[in-house]
Amino acid sequence: MNMPHTDLRQVRRPIEQANGLGNAHYIDPALFAEERQAVLFNNWSGLATASDVPAVGDAVPLNFLGMPLLVLRDKSGAVRVFQNTCRHRGMILVDAPRNIQGAIRCPYHSWCYSTEGRLVSTPHVGGPGQNTHPGIDRDLLGLVEIRNHVWMDVIWINISGTAAPFDQANADLIARWAEFGKPLHHGGADSRFQLSVNCNWKLAVENYCESYHLPWVHPGLNSYSRLEDHYSIEKAGQYSGQGTRVYRQLTDENGQSFPDFAGLSEQWNTGAEYVTAYPNVLFGVHRDHTFAIILVPEGPEKTTEHVHIYYADPNTDPELRTRNTEQWKLVFKEDIFVVEGMQRGRHAVKFDGGRFSPAMDGPTHMFHDWIAALLESHRKTSCAI
Repeated sequence: MNMPHTDLRQVRRPIEQANGLGNAHYIDPALFAEERQAVLFNNWSGLATASDVPAVGDAVPLNFLGMPLLVLRDKSGAVRVFQNTCRHRGMILVDAPRNIQGAIRCPYHSWCYSTEGRLVSTPHVGGPGQNTHPGIDRDLLGLVEIRNHVWMDVIWINISGTAAPFDQANADLIARWAEFGKPLHHGGADSRFQLSVNCNWKLAVENYCESYHLPWVHPGLNSYSRLEDHYSIEKAGQYSGQGTRVYRQLTDENGQSFPDFAGLSEQWNTGAEYVTAYPNVLFGVHRDHTFAIILVPEGPEKTTEHVHIYYADPNTDPELRTRNTEQWKLVFKEDIFVVEGMQRGRHAVKFDGGRFSPAMDGPTHMFHDWIAALLESHRKTSCAI
């Protein structure tokens, strides 16, 4: 394997002694490809949301790390993810979002698939007017389905098919937020937006995980939810982030706020939590709304952040919803100069990955250690083959 040397031992040391991942992990195409497999394909990665395909037959083509995928809701109402390629000659099946009323038809030779992925029609495959052939077993040529699971409305995919079941791999976070295990209502068009940032996807995770930067990067937020009001959240191998004991609800001119989720415990009266569910989904949970940010790597130095906001009630006030979206957009945009600045810094050839504050950087160090452990395991497996 032609791979730049990266010594991961220093990354895996206790936080007092550890350095962060080296520059190559943020700028080198070969390492980006290695992490694509070891981190993003071998684990449960966020792809999209179930709200992207709300109705039966809705289909959305997506590109995830160069892989063409198709998200759709089948006739039974289940969310499915397929490789967006015909089993005949590899033609892209769906090139724009649409609702599929009948079958998924390949525009090249008209092979057709059901929304459950079965190959149902192969016109002229045996010659003109002959729609079958002994050498073409339709039962063996359905669409390639990608293992998926929906949680907190996020569609998670495991491309390799080798990860533990989602409920097992993320058991602790599911239990931690069991109170939010109820219908989440997407706010609609005014509650989704995208941010394109010129940085490696891991820097977006690292910045989100810690509260250390709040006083300087988010002065408005820090004016009421101060650094000292925050605490670190860490679960090795699953997630890390931060929480606050001071959450202030958004209100309109009449003092009305969004309806609360039913049945929440007292900790959520004034608290909120913000964690990264490894590898690439940033969550925020509050008494009256949640959000999910799906990080889609576009290359070693570019990431698209897909932001979705959810409420307890589907009939929230549109004006207040828009204000909430704009408020979060402002907060997330405040982080852009930081992550892009760190990305530029990764081209400083003598930067050693940096050191961590043992008191403040535990969640970020935990994420680095998880990445390093996956890469070590992947490299051992690759060498053994």
